[in-house]
Amino acid sequence: MSVKILHIDSNNPILWNQLEEAGFENHTDFKSSKEEIEAKIKDYNGIVIRSRFKIDKTFLDSATNLQFIARVGAGLESIDCDYAETKGIHLIAAPEGNRNAVAEHSLGVILSLFNNLNQANAEIKAGQWNRESNRGHELDGKTVGIIGYGNMGKAFAKKLRGFDTEVLFYDILENIGDENAKQVSLQELQKKADVLSLHLPWTPETDKMVDATFINAFSKPFWVINTSRGKNIVTADLVEAMKSKKVLGAGLDVLEYEKLSFETLFQDKNTPEAFQYLLEAKNVLLTPHIAGWTFESHERLAQVIVDKIKEIYSNGAFKA
Repeated sequence: MSVKILHIDSNNPILWNQLEEAGFENHTDFKSSKEEIEAKIKDYNGIVIRSRFKIDKTFLDSATNLQFIARVGAGLESIDCDYAETKGIHLIAAPEGNRNAVAEHSLGVILSLFNNLNQANAEIKAGQWNRESNRGHELDGKTVGIIGYGNMGKAFAKKLRGFDTEVLFYDILENIGDENAKQVSLQELQKKADVLSLHLPWTPETDKMVDATFINAFSKPFWVINTSRGKNIVTADLVEAMKSKKVLGAGLDVLEYEKLSFETLFQDKNTPEAFQYLLEAKNVLLTPHIAGWTFESHERLAQVIVDKIKEIYSNGAFKA
């Protein structure tokens, strides 16, 4: 029996070509609605997605022959994972594929914020030559606090090895420290950190985690970097902390206003007041969910997914 795979998002050609070479039967549907795909998903054994729509119980109940769901990305929050697992569906993600890209982006954001690079560039292009107002900070001597020490957090800590910094991290898993970072309690991280970098999935536990109470628990004013998920931060609370100088600056690759697909920003046409502040603030650096979006990671993500799909059939989890 041939394993039929439905691709509902475009990806690097590596994914399609190598699956085809391995004997899998590829099909595409980049335009149909969720309901239209539900009507035919029973004909497929696997589905490859990015974030076009949520795979919920209704979808999974229709997918009577589905053996795996592969998301070409780091997280699986667009999938009802618990329900999928009750149906024996294998879940595949590729956090290994873009961890280096996210780490490099995070470092670049910190250095840009510390040295006012984007602000200074914009001022010069507008005919202004302001040296004193663009006096920067050095990363050496600072304490960087990482929350979430999985693929992304570990890759970022490794990038910091070239700096004279103290790198701390907090994670719900115990005893996962390494030579690049020291594991501490959340309270110790909040006491010591000059920079907070989030590398978290979006779960019920991390939803709106960085709120006013969380921010005010930090002992010192600090910078915030978020390359994980926008809904990990309450933007209005972050903005209030920036106004009071509790937060010295923010580098946000993700925003709580993003749609689930990450391809567009707002759920409606209204610009939230907090977001308007971020647009105008000089100490804010915004990017459109591109931390893991490099040419290299595009290939690497596809390769990781191919390898994992082939593995589940080679190890006998399913019969091809």
